[in-house]
Amino acid sequence: MRRSRLALLGLLAGFWMGAAPAQTLRVGIVSDPDVLDPTLSRSLAARQVFAAMCDKLIEVDAELRLVPQLATAWRWEEGGRSLVLTLRPEVRFHDGAVMDAAAVVTSLRRHLDTPGSTRRGELGPVREVAATGPLEVMLRLEQPFAPLLAALSDRAGMIVSPRAAGRVNQDFAREPACAGPFRFVRRVAQDRIELERFPEYWNARAIHFDRVVYRPITDSTVMAANLRSGTIELAERVAATDLPELRADRRVQIASVPSLNSVYVAVNVANGPRADTPLGRDRRVREALELSIDRAALVQVAFDGQYVPGNQSVAPNSPNYVRALPVPGRDLARARALLREAGITDRVKIRLSVPNTSEYTQAAEIIQAMAAEAGFDVELQVIETATLLRQWTGGDFESLLIAWSGRLDLDGNLWGFNACGESLNGGKYCSEEADAALREGRGSIGPAQRVAAYERAMRVLLADRPYIYLWHSRVLHGGASRLEGLRAVPDGLLRLQGLKLRG
Repeated sequence: MRRSRLALLGLLAGFWMGAAPAQTLRVGIVSDPDVLDPTLSRSLAARQVFAAMCDKLIEVDAELRLVPQLATAWRWEEGGRSLVLTLRPEVRFHDGAVMDAAAVVTSLRRHLDTPGSTRRGELGPVREVAATGPLEVMLRLEQPFAPLLAALSDRAGMIVSPRAAGRVNQDFAREPACAGPFRFVRRVAQDRIELERFPEYWNARAIHFDRVVYRPITDSTVMAANLRSGTIELAERVAATDLPELRADRRVQIASVPSLNSVYVAVNVANGPRADTPLGRDRRVREALELSIDRAALVQVAFDGQYVPGNQSVAPNSPNYVRALPVPGRDLARARALLREAGITDRVKIRLSVPNTSEYTQAAEIIQAMAAEAGFDVELQVIETATLLRQWTGGDFESLLIAWSGRLDLDGNLWGFNACGESLNGGKYCSEEADAALREGRGSIGPAQRVAAYERAMRVLLADRPYIYLWHSRVLHGGASRLEGLRAVPDGLLRLQGLKLRG
């Protein structure tokens, strides 16, 4: 008996020694996420973590095509008033619950019904979600809604366990349960988020790491140094100004692609007492601020010319860009004249809130210097990103510099930020004319109708300037040279499927 037991122990020891060593992927992200609840989250940093934790009904590939993920097929019925989704079988959530039609219905209803949901507007006129079979779900709409599939390829399509669906905000975030490749272990605010491999993941063969650790690194120089030293194997974003040095380093690789994102100054025009400023009250002052900025020079100085100057929610090379409304040049004389027309005889004081990352602060300092020449005194308030987003929602800002990571459908860039009363509209801008055009754009199926509607909306929005768009970034992922499978997708999200480390 003793010999048998020793033999068994020897076999087990041999198995353990022969097994592949556990691997951890260390990822640098440029800010600390806000709440880890896909129904309420609004930060890109949270989306990066969700990409590992929470699969979506529909995925986006590198060519921006919609491809299956938790849904294997979909079809429109009733003239575009119903969307039928066929679900992937044998999918489990991190808490062991099975993903079936009832679970998906519960999760989508959570997006629609939770107070403060930032997904409700993305789902548009969805009025009913019903299980029409064990693995089939139907979304019934009040009217056709072209952006719906694109919405289901992002947070609105993330499905959470029915056992966890009743918890929201921090209650959910303490123990999130989705159906992605990695499950939550713990979070240390401002320091790290730790995930572990979920062994019952439906696509487990594509996962080659046992753990993932996300570390917020707001300084681009520190991010580059950590990447070069091997302290991290993957960087969400490296600075454009660091590209020459990083590309010359054989320990590092760069994955790059044009981004869907846009960076802009958002103005508080009607959300509480902090909207009561010359900038918030008078669109002529906002136009003067815009005309004080030389976008091309800003991009050249701050980003070595790697990014694209822009004045709309999409870049000038996008098919959705309104070419009749091109990027305006800098015009200091006109800017000063507009301030005089607004009755302003002294210098205009502006408080600009800025995320505490290197790229934003460098760009903000250039904007500050440019605006000074037109008569603006810009006070920069550097704030941690998640805090800034909370202040934006609560109206605790005068103006802020921020990015939107961009969506496949133009509606995802415009509706939530500009429509009256929408959850992402932190400055509480409201225009009946813009609303009507945006509603027509999202409610139309024909491409020509949608283009015409969004052009009408953009004419109003660019005249009122609740947002002053400035530039469009590139996706610039940095990886260790021994990291295989790294690819860049224009939405900027890190896909961990297929990634592995050599050696």
